[in-house]
Amino acid sequence: MSLYSRHAWAVSDQKLSLMEKGSKELKMPSDKASSSRLPVLGLGRKRRLDKENAPEPEKKRIRGTGTTIPMSCLKEPTVATIPRAKKQVTDVKSRKPISTISAPKPAVSSTTARKGADKRPAWDVKGQLCDLRKEFSACQVQAEVLTRENLELRSQLGPAEQAARTLEAENKSLIRELTEAQAQTKEDQLELVKLGARVQELEEFLRTQESLIQSMQEKQLQLQEDRKDLATRLENQEKQLQESVAALAKSQAEITAQAALLAERTENLHCLEMERRHLLNQLQELKGNIRVFCRVRPVLPGEPVPPPGLISFPPGPRGASEPSTQLSLTRPSDDRCSIIGKLPSPPVRYDFSFDQVFLPDSRQNEVFEEVSLLVQSALDGYPVCIFAYGQTGSGKTFTMEGGPGGDPQVEGLIPRAVRHLFSVAKKLEVQGWSYTFVASYVEIYNETIRDLLVRVGGPQKCQGGECEIRLAGPGSKDLIVTNAQYVPVSCEEEVESLLHLARQNRAVARTTQNEQSSRSHSVFQLQISGRHMGQNLHCTAPLNLVDLAGSERLDPGLSTGPADRERLKETQAINSSLSTLGLVIMALSNKESHVPYRNSKLTYLLQNSLRGNSKMLMFVNISPLEENFSESLNSLRFASKVNQCVIGTARANKK
Repeated sequence: MSLYSRHAWAVSDQKLSLMEKGSKELKMPSDKASSSRLPVLGLGRKRRLDKENAPEPEKKRIRGTGTTIPMSCLKEPTVATIPRAKKQVTDVKSRKPISTISAPKPAVSSTTARKGADKRPAWDVKGQLCDLRKEFSACQVQAEVLTRENLELRSQLGPAEQAARTLEAENKSLIRELTEAQAQTKEDQLELVKLGARVQELEEFLRTQESLIQSMQEKQLQLQEDRKDLATRLENQEKQLQESVAALAKSQAEITAQAALLAERTENLHCLEMERRHLLNQLQELKGNIRVFCRVRPVLPGEPVPPPGLISFPPGPRGASEPSTQLSLTRPSDDRCSIIGKLPSPPVRYDFSFDQVFLPDSRQNEVFEEVSLLVQSALDGYPVCIFAYGQTGSGKTFTMEGGPGGDPQVEGLIPRAVRHLFSVAKKLEVQGWSYTFVASYVEIYNETIRDLLVRVGGPQKCQGGECEIRLAGPGSKDLIVTNAQYVPVSCEEEVESLLHLARQNRAVARTTQNEQSSRSHSVFQLQISGRHMGQNLHCTAPLNLVDLAGSERLDPGLSTGPADRERLKETQAINSSLSTLGLVIMALSNKESHVPYRNSKLTYLLQNSLRGNSKMLMFVNISPLEENFSESLNSLRFASKVNQCVIGTARANKK
């Protein structure tokens, strides 16, 4: 409830209390009234003094009206009617007063009415009684007025309270709006600060852009000047271009002429290459399509020195300057007496002649120089087979593969031949030839083929089954070994890794003649395929480099233990395959209708390189020791028979 409402209730309660007091005084008994008529000395004077000395009635301000109502008007009834005060209600939206309550006007009080009575003497009781009756009538009138006013005020109290509640709700709404306005003001202030910072940033950016525009304008001026310079240079370049076009046309004409000349010279070069191959083939034919080289190994440290004259090398027709082609083996005399004459048997001399004889001091590069042209024939499409024959410990593996340690000075025929083929093939690329090489390496041990390119620690020997010799395909005459690895190679390093792997897998054993003897035939095959796209030529040929197992005579005393029986079985298989090789060569030389290739896995695998259209070279390796005289003599006799064979004219495999 508002302050105005509480004040209105207080005023109405005071008026009701005054009216109740007045009604009680009017209802006093008659005896008391009669007694009051008695003159009381000093009573009027005392009342006058009390009224004069009474304090000034308090004034109370009603909220919203701006009018001060004296407290005497609320406490003492007056004869005159107290006008209603109009309440001033202010509209919240228009802020203008809606209605007001007028301030009560002062009425003639009982005090003023009694001013005349105060002049009455004390004994004039009747006059005083008349005055009191008038005063009582005035109080009754005033009570009725106050009662009506009270009722009217009570009727106005409800709307006033409703207006007060409306004002209070509007006040709260205004306070809430004020709070929201203050919060919005703070946000606007923060936004204003941000906008101020943004304005400063934009001003700084504007200054930067202005400086950038200025620099771009300066650059534009510079570019315009550069454009003028470039235009001038462009004119000069156009002139030079026209001159260059004319020179280019002239050069194209010269290039056309040079291209025609180059084509002509390329054709001449191809003709010369084919002529070279033809002459090389004729040279090889003159030397013989089957040739035999003899090589005597040097005496190794720790071996006994052979007697003088055991092996001699007679000079050729041109003296010592000509490479030796003859060798003499002399059996020394012994203490046994001859049957006739009972005298010591004289020394026996055996003379042999070969295509080339290499002395013990011959180096590996000298040996390869004699076979390099034969190896190169494989690039021309001719099947080539080179094999080393001899007893165990005569230096066959050293001749074919080289010495241990990877020393380039002691490399054998296989690594040198591969390096030579790669070098020549690279040179022939300039003439339009392109070559591919596929390598394989197998061994034949006790008539069983094993793959030497199996990785150490992997599946042993042939993977996926036994290795057998089969035709490469329907209608093909090329032979392959099933389940063996054929590895494409393009450089000598790849071949060296294959050779190193093959050395680890090859079967070796200790024999009476050698501490570590090869007990199998090893066959290194390199399939060569060449193509000349310009001339539409294609040639294929195999290069076979064979290290035969060491030949030995059978010793019946070796058949005692299991190990000796195993060595005996190996020796029988080796000698059988070597005998078959000799029979095949003799059959080819005699032009027999049947050649026993299938009698041995070795000859069956090499049959395409042992035919009359191939080129063969056999190295017969002998030992210089006296204890190996018999084996050396047998090896030289076998090589001499092979050297006397003529197997026909070689033909290149060209398409």
